[in-house]
Amino acid sequence: MDEAIGPERAERIAEQWRRERPDIDPSPMVPLGRLSQAAQLLSERLAAVFRDHGLGRGDFDVLASLRRSGAPYALTPTALWSQLMLTSGTMTSRLDRLEKNGFITREPSPQDRRAVIVRLTDKGLATVDAAVVDHVANERRILSAFSPGEVEQLSELLARLIVALGQAEGGAPAAKARNAEPPSKSI
Repeated sequence: MDEAIGPERAERIAEQWRRERPDIDPSPMVPLGRLSQAAQLLSERLAAVFRDHGLGRGDFDVLASLRRSGAPYALTPTALWSQLMLTSGTMTSRLDRLEKNGFITREPSPQDRRAVIVRLTDKGLATVDAAVVDHVANERRILSAFSPGEVEQLSELLARLIVALGQAEGGAPAAKARNAEPPSKSI
């Protein structure tokens, strides 16, 4: 791997800081730099699979939310918005694009003519079903550098980090993160 983009980069940067600023301990830069680098590489690998199916990551997220909702694969825009934590403008833009490409329809709600239901089309269902198979296989390849026990350990450590970061935002002690339940594994 190119040293400029390899895992050594974070260590090299920390060493430069140690040399230039011996009064600080830059050791947190190493794992967090590597985590940031891994997130960027992961994002690129995931996006490639979605592109193969004519989707962006956000498009896949919408289609997957509809698919996971079960037959008839339909939700209100508000239900989608709350699952995906998007602004209404971003949600509208995604829905417009997905509808234009034939992956979803927007129909009047049978319960309330003022409301809209977003529904997967046959094309959307076939696309998300094919994409999720490739997505899970891709994730399995990405994690193949680890044993099953290491994958579980990584998951637990990341869950603790997520909880700690969330608690730090709210001012709660990060130590509670050690005993936190890991997040859902439905990603």
